Amino acid sequence: MKTQVGIIGAGPAGLMLSHLLHLEGIESVILECRTREEIESTIRAGVLEQGTVDLMNEAGVGDRMMREGHLHHGIELQYSGIRQRVNMHELTGGKSIMVYPQHEVIKDLVAARLEARGEIIFGVSDVGLHDVETNSPRITFLKDGAEMELACDFIAGCDGYHGPSRQMIPASVRNEKKQIYPFGWLGVLAKTPIANPELIYANHDRGFALISQRTPEIQRHYLQVDPTEDIANWSDDRIWSELKARVETDGWELPDGPIIQKNIVSMRSFVCEPMQYGRLFIAGDAAHIVPPTGAKGLNLAMADVQVLKRGITAFYQSGDMNWLNHYSEVALRRIWKAQRFSYWMTTMLHTNFNHTSFERSVQLSELDYVTSSRAALTSLSENYIGLPFEWEKERSLQI
Repeated sequence: MKTQVGIIGAGPAGLMLSHLLHLEGIESVILECRTREEIESTIRAGVLEQGTVDLMNEAGVGDRMMREGHLHHGIELQYSGIRQRVNMHELTGGKSIMVYPQHEVIKDLVAARLEARGEIIFGVSDVGLHDVETNSPRITFLKDGAEMELACDFIAGCDGYHGPSRQMIPASVRNEKKQIYPFGWLGVLAKTPIANPELIYANHDRGFALISQRTPEIQRHYLQVDPTEDIANWSDDRIWSELKARVETDGWELPDGPIIQKNIVSMRSFVCEPMQYGRLFIAGDAAHIVPPTGAKGLNLAMADVQVLKRGITAFYQSGDMNWLNHYSEVALRRIWKAQRFSYWMTTMLHTNFNHTSFERSVQLSELDYVTSSRAALTSLSENYIGLPFEWEKERSLQI
């Protein structure tokens, strides 16, 4: 088999890259270890930045998102029993976010690729990358027990943190930076009415809580817990009792109902530098992980592939490798800003039980400042809504 761009991974990064390249007349093949049913049913959070919403619409895959997604003009911050709305729409000159789950984004992109006769090979195994430092890289894999090979001009590693792509960047070249947080998130899907028109981020002495939504009938909520906690210790009654204790205020009650899914995930930050080696380019979770507090994971993946698409397009249009050579430099500028914001949101909103009473008071003072300063609210808003894509600053890189 031969194609122009071999893409490993059918997550948001791989699927969007393939679709964007298709719109430029560039061929690609996606290899995915899971089935279509698995990738479309794995439920993940989905807060889409304004730039991601715009990209979905511009790429022709945003119709269902605009019909079924929840457009939010702000969020609410709660601490010390006080709740304040952050009017991001006003503070950012009319920008908003869209609450639309990641698996729904994946469904839309898979449908678009298949409708355009794009090739996605599901259920592969034993994926290997070869000759990435040459102009003729190859990907080998097994499909239904048969050994197969995909020859290509470039490889895009969009295969997540545990995929093989990042490991092909030599250890002597690869610099991995990480931060492990002493927090875990217990996430639940519950059959209840929408609790609040916008997301509630609550800092409480008992720990952080997030009130979100999925559909008019099913909601997504989160509780800060110890990352080593056993989910078996959390009955439905205990979960609702803890959520209510952390978020309810005078005159406002959290509706409860049957919990249909619950799990605990740990939180970490991670960045791999560089994000390229030879003809291999990594994107999305293969290159970086952010704690979910800042809602940046999917959005960073979409930003990565827009930079990568521009570089690949320039190569096929004129043979220019300049943008591809600067892929890491351009992408990492946005990534580190998102890491900074996600780290700030996480440490500001979560209760660190190892902190002294002095540190706890400083944390609450930070929230008081943020919610009382228009400058601080504007900074929070423009970071949450999403910073401009870095190619708009190409002069500063002299590209």
